[in-house]
Amino acid sequence: MLFNIAIGALIFGYAAWTLFKLVKRSRKGKCATCELRRSCQSACDQVKVKNS
Repeated sequence: MLFNIAIGALIFGYAAWTLFKLVKRSRKGKCATCELRRSCQSACDQVKVKNS
């Protein structure tokens, strides 16, 4: 019984941590969370160049 509670707590804890990271990243914007942000030539990069 105690083992089941511990496993359940680990699963829900990991899910909460993953959701927290997702929300934290999503607040940074589309380009900040993109995996290709360093080599991307999207509209986000063009806006950064114009504002610089």
